[in-house]
Amino acid sequence: MADETNRAAFVELQARMIETTGKIKQLQIQMRTKESEKKRAYLTLEELRQLPEDTNTYKTIGKKHFLFILEPRSLLANEQEQKLNDSETAISSMQTSKEYLEKQLGELENNIRELLQQDPVLARQILSI
Repeated sequence: MADETNRAAFVELQARMIETTGKIKQLQIQMRTKESEKKRAYLTLEELRQLPEDTNTYKTIGKKHFLFILEPRSLLANEQEQKLNDSETAISSMQTSKEYLEKQLGELENNIRELLQQDPVLARQILSI
């Protein structure tokens, strides 16, 4: 009975560990995307700042068929600053979530280790699989 309980606990801990690892990987991908957006906004903003205030600037609209609309330089610069700030905030939030998930993952690993130390028969069965 205890053997079956330990086996069920191991399976449940293993499933949670796989789920947590997946969430961490997903967050890392999202963070890389946000870092890319942040860099693009920063570089665009730096280029806009070098232009005189009365320069005609154009904003792209759409993804496949590029349409351009005339916008004041200051408006485009403000948009890029907002994108930069939003990206930094999102990255910070994702980093906090990632650290929390990594802590959870460590706890799950410790729980699995303790379970296998308490039940050497289960440990041998898992190693033989």
